[in-house]
Amino acid sequence: MKPPVGAYVVDTRSGRIGIVMGHEGPYVQLRPYGGGREWDADPGAVRHATPSEWLSAATAYANARSRGEVP
Repeated sequence: MKPPVGAYVVDTRSGRIGIVMGHEGPYVQLRPYGGGREWDADPGAVRHATPSEWLSAATAYANARSRGEVP
């Protein structure tokens, strides 16, 4: 799967939700919701995030931000 840049996806190997930032060589480059360090994922191990998965990631980020855990 080669998801478009900006899509919310799940890296099924790590279970992490990320935003597609680009494609480099054989990998999909993902960044965590809310920012952070990018990681490379195998395109075969990536699927589109469901609305509930995306909302869960957004809620976790908002909660962490309200507690001062992220800038």
